[in-house]
Amino acid sequence: MVGAAGDGQGRNVHSQPEARRPLAGSAKALGPASGEAISYRAKADFVLTADPASQKWLSVRGVMFEHGRYGEPAPGDATEVRSRWTENYLYFLFACRYEDLNLKPGPPAKGETYGLWNWDVAEVFIGSDFENINRYKEFEVSPRGEWVDLSIELNSDGKNRTDWKWSSGFENLTRIDKGRRIWYAEMRIPMTSIADWKPEGGRTFRVNFCHVQGKPAKFLTWQPVNQDSFHKPEAFGKLVLAE
Repeated sequence: MVGAAGDGQGRNVHSQPEARRPLAGSAKALGPASGEAISYRAKADFVLTADPASQKWLSVRGVMFEHGRYGEPAPGDATEVRSRWTENYLYFLFACRYEDLNLKPGPPAKGETYGLWNWDVAEVFIGSDFENINRYKEFEVSPRGEWVDLSIELNSDGKNRTDWKWSSGFENLTRIDKGRRIWYAEMRIPMTSIADWKPEGGRTFRVNFCHVQGKPAKFLTWQPVNQDSFHKPEAFGKLVLAE
């Protein structure tokens, strides 16, 4: 599903919203205040490039955040996320600013890699069930393209019941720009793995975006969760599918 990534190339094959300067040259990114992100429809599925300057991503308006789990400012640690969709897939492109990369020791792991949350990682938490918000999926990608996908149900005591063997079939591609100190992660998630309804304009997911960066780790999140764990579905924002 996902192959190894390398430095430089990083390739693996398998209220009014606040306007922010984008990290990657797109239209102005939205701040977190609205609690709403937009996924823009693409005419057709496309090849992953991890390149925000590609025609598929250049004009897409994303969201940007530079604060921690409790809403505390984290200037200089901005993260931008853009999204597109088709009937088959939901796409995300992360642009993650970093000071120094904190990578899992050793060569890039092959296949699903548990424990990525202990290192630099980009994360998507997403759910389609608005009646039982404690059911959602988690997708993680490291700067080197290591990955993990999880199906989660959060119990009333706050503990997760995680299906570690669940497989979404998602793909990713990553790229590290050492000169700008930004790494990019593009994800392609099968719609059938995250929704039991037909995707169409106006449909909505519940979502949060997170970025773990550096050592000691900084825990950045689009919608503040006001607790140490990112697992707080009532704090998720919305991702609206736009035509």
